[in-house]
Amino acid sequence: MSYKRVIPCIFIDSGKAVRWYDDRTVISKDVVSLARYYSENGADELLVFDLSESDEDHEEAINLMRKINRVIRIPMVAGGNIKRQEDVKKILYAGAKRAMLNFSKKDSIEMMEAAALRFGKEKIAVSLNDFDSLFKQQHVINENCSEIVFMHRLDLDSVMNITDIPCVIVTDSMEEPELINILKCPGVKGLSGRYVSQTDMKFSEFKKRCEDEEIKMTSFESIMEFSEFKLNENGLIPVVVQDYKTQEVLMVAYMNEEAFYNTIKTGRMTYYSRSRKCQWVKGETSGHFQYVKSLTIDCDKDTLLAKVEQIGAACHTGNKTCFYQPLVGTDYDEKNPLQVFESVYAVIEDRKANPKEGSYTNYLFDKGIDKILKKVGEEAAEIIIAAKNPNPEEVKYEMADFLYHAMVLMVEKGLTWDDIVGELADR
Repeated sequence: MSYKRVIPCIFIDSGKAVRWYDDRTVISKDVVSLARYYSENGADELLVFDLSESDEDHEEAINLMRKINRVIRIPMVAGGNIKRQEDVKKILYAGAKRAMLNFSKKDSIEMMEAAALRFGKEKIAVSLNDFDSLFKQQHVINENCSEIVFMHRLDLDSVMNITDIPCVIVTDSMEEPELINILKCPGVKGLSGRYVSQTDMKFSEFKKRCEDEEIKMTSFESIMEFSEFKLNENGLIPVVVQDYKTQEVLMVAYMNEEAFYNTIKTGRMTYYSRSRKCQWVKGETSGHFQYVKSLTIDCDKDTLLAKVEQIGAACHTGNKTCFYQPLVGTDYDEKNPLQVFESVYAVIEDRKANPKEGSYTNYLFDKGIDKILKKVGEEAAEIIIAAKNPNPEEVKYEMADFLYHAMVLMVEKGLTWDDIVGELADR
């Protein structure tokens, strides 16, 4: 099944979102909030174009990309003002799934080949303004990129005869029938442009109209119907909710048929309240939404397991999980590595926000980046020295010291464990 994507685009000019690459009318002064709106309201991916010309403005745009990546839950493809390999690296390190090279620029072919060799073709997209460029350089494009972004609507049938690389069409058309026809083209992966980038775009409504035209718009599709589940006497199925990163159990709730299908449709966990006798979206009041990562059913088909990205606390008491009151147990060692890292990171982050007298962590922050870097370097050297000795315990101690100082550096530079883990996962 070939699913189609709705992909809004943000053109960044002087730190603001503008209407189009040749229309600098400001549509939003808060680029990050606009990106968050797209992500939380049904967009499938995000294109970000940097319209800057100077290196200084380019750095500001990359910083915005980094901030965008921290608040969205959809892939980001970004490009613009890429002059050298270092720019490709910065965009990828800012969190972009792919760096997008403008093929109309001089030396773009050589740069694309070098970038694909260094980062992998799956990390490279190319933007094209005309069919001739694709026709003349089809071999280079096919060998060195994994996505083509067309900045105009072309003869799509001709394009499909040249390449089978997934294509995104960026168009300034505001005519919905024309846009639906674009999505019907087999080689088109997604639609972008002015219509789907409206600041109040209703993605779910547009997707529904596309589905009415027999265009498959979402990858959330259950392989079983709700009627196949074994329900309790009230027609409900219990749902165990688990943090997808830490595997911690967050809560247990119930779904009826309507809640189940709304969860699949929106990507947000939706339940049925047995006390209020109505459907409710987790986080609708508190803002503590749960974004679906996966739904699994057990062997008896009478319980669902939902792995989610939890925003804020899961419990109405303010606790991260509803299961926080111990009843009985024996002593045992429970150390989830990621939880330990995040716990230590949270303490360091709190020290920076709320300094504590006598704190070594605050001493490092007060001394500044040079002192922090000096300590990171010293601890790295200590690991090397310890590794030359036969006792592995020394390496353990020095690694712990290094990781602590590395986390101080992370907080100082505004990096999180999500950033690091995400980068490792993409390699």
